[in-house]
Amino acid sequence: MKRTQKLAILGLGHVGSAVLTQAVALHLAPEIVCIDIREKVAHGEALDMMHALSTDLYPGMNVHSGSWEDLKDTDVIICAAGPSIMPGVSHERLSLARENTKVMREIMTEVVKYTTDAIFIMITNPLDVTTYVAATEFGYPKGHLFGTGTTLETMRFKYIIGKHYHVNPASVQGYMFGEHGNSAFPAWSVLTIGGIPIDQLDEFYEHEGPLDFSAVADEVVQTAYDVLESKGWTNTGIAVGACRLARAVLNDEHLVTPVSMPFSGEYGLTDVALSLPSVIGKNGVERRLPLHISPNEIELLKKSAASVQEVLRANGIIK
Repeated sequence: MKRTQKLAILGLGHVGSAVLTQAVALHLAPEIVCIDIREKVAHGEALDMMHALSTDLYPGMNVHSGSWEDLKDTDVIICAAGPSIMPGVSHERLSLARENTKVMREIMTEVVKYTTDAIFIMITNPLDVTTYVAATEFGYPKGHLFGTGTTLETMRFKYIIGKHYHVNPASVQGYMFGEHGNSAFPAWSVLTIGGIPIDQLDEFYEHEGPLDFSAVADEVVQTAYDVLESKGWTNTGIAVGACRLARAVLNDEHLVTPVSMPFSGEYGLTDVALSLPSVIGKNGVERRLPLHISPNEIELLKKSAASVQEVLRANGIIK
């Protein structure tokens, strides 16, 4: 008898609980286990969701709290554990590095006792730092562990471009590269809508004025803080993004989207994790796509790498 698919969510705070909500809404896996150092929180979130599952909207789903041992037969792990940025405290994700690096090492020490087979999707900030630590220090197979990276920035970018040109954002083919944070940047050289390149968009699509490249790039980064300062946290967008990646793994979709992983010489970069468009399937990151971007964009990527590497060095993660 074939075993049913299983998803584990690590950390059931604002983000983890939103991941749970989206995972259930999408019928992502028949079994979902909630794990948190605060056992009562994990129990409460799972129990609350099971009450919702008593309707006929979610047939055959089982949500429960659990322990590290539950990871031994898990297909996908989504990690949202650890503190997040608080409104009014700091607008720099990398300021969390010292605390969450420690948290991630504690988590990974437990995870690898039970599995290195499950595909591990990182959300915990600072995303590129935690991803680098988890992917390089615990013997996890290459590609099996990656971060959501600029998945959320890309969603925001597509929303802004779609709004400007009066098209469905899903029809925008474009990516944010680099750090999940302030040094992320749009790869304008590969942006298209319906196969139409950037230098022809004004000819084919409605718009109120010229596209301000610099303003859009700034808005993609700033809009995260607009959400943070308005509601106190960001959770819905990243939860949807993480669940989209999980679905691509569970269904072996070969989805192309940017995620964070340690570089292996792409654009001449090593000793850093950053986001590039990647092919996501049952083995996690099946392939990285170092697209032919402009020389200026390559320089922006190198600056983004330097920003993350500075924090990696300051925390003794790289030399």
